Amino acid sequence: MGLRFLDQLKDQPLWLLLLFTLGSLSLLKFLFASLKWVYVSFLRPAKNLKKYGSWALVTGPTDGIGKGFAFQLAGKGLNLILVGRNPDKLKDVSGSIQSKYSNVQIKNVVVDFSGDIDEGVQKIKETIEGLDVGVLINNVGVSYPYARFFHEVDEGLLKNLIQVNVEGTTKVTQAVLQGMLKKKKGAIVNIGSGAAIVIPSDPLYALYAATKAYIDQFSRCLYVEYKNSGIDVQCQVPLYVATKMASIRRSSFWVPSSDCYARAGLRAIGYEPRCTPYWPHFPSLGFDTIAAGINCRFLETRFLPWDPKERTA
Repeated sequence: MGLRFLDQLKDQPLWLLLLFTLGSLSLLKFLFASLKWVYVSFLRPAKNLKKYGSWALVTGPTDGIGKGFAFQLAGKGLNLILVGRNPDKLKDVSGSIQSKYSNVQIKNVVVDFSGDIDEGVQKIKETIEGLDVGVLINNVGVSYPYARFFHEVDEGLLKNLIQVNVEGTTKVTQAVLQGMLKKKKGAIVNIGSGAAIVIPSDPLYALYAATKAYIDQFSRCLYVEYKNSGIDVQCQVPLYVATKMASIRRSSFWVPSSDCYARAGLRAIGYEPRCTPYWPHFPSLGFDTIAAGINCRFLETRFLPWDPKERTA
C-alpha cells in the first residue's frame, strides 16, 4: 500500500508535491512540539534544588507567588532568606513555615524596595555572607492600583514601578550572583508577566508591562551569559494567579492559587530561559493573545480616541 501511494505521488504535479512536503513537515513539527510539551508539562523530572546550594533567597515572600515559593522551597529542605518590607508579616510567614517544616532555618531581612535600595541591598549582602545561597526567587513587584493613561501616572507610582520592578530585581540579582559565580552553580528565577510577553500590548498599564518586558529580556540575556558558569537563569511568565496584586480572590483550574502556581514553578527551575510553568496557562496563551488583540482594537476604537483632557480626575 505504501509503494502504491508513492507511485501515485510521482504522477502528481510539482506544485502539489511541494505543498504535500510542506504540509508533512508542518505536521511533523506540530507533533514534535506537542510531544515535547507533554514531556515538559507532565513527565520531565524536577531538578534537585539542594544541588545548587542549601539556602534560597525570596523577595516579596509575605503574599502571593512569593509566599507560595517560600513554602515550596522549605518543603524541599532548603533554608530561607526572606526579604520583605513589613517585619510583622515576615515574622508571621517565618513562623508558619517553621511550624510546618521545623528543620528549616530562616533569616528575615527587612528591605523596602521603594525606599533606599542601596541600603537594602547592603543588608542582603551582609546576611548572605558565608551562606551557600543556591536559589534566588526575584518575586517583588508592584503594579497600578487601577487602569490609567500614562500621563495620569503620578510621580510616586512611576518611581515605584521602575525602582521596585526594575532596579530592585537588578541589584538583588547582582548581589547574589557574586556568590554563585564563586562556586559555579546557582539558579535565578525572575517573575515576569503575561502582560509583557503574551499579549501584543497592555494599554492603560503601559509602564507595568514595560518593566516586566525588561525582566524578560534581562533574564534571557543573563541565561546566555552565565549558562557556561553553571548558573541557570529563568524568567517565569504566569498569566492570572489568585493574588492580591491581580485582585483575584478565588482560584480555579485556569487561575491557580499561589501555592499551586509555586509547585509548578518549582518543577521548571533550571530548564528553559523563559517558561509558563502552570500547564493550563499554556494552551490558554493562544486564546489570550487573540482576546487581547480584540480587546486592544476595542480600546482603540471605543476609548483611546477620546481626548484624555476630557476625562475627569
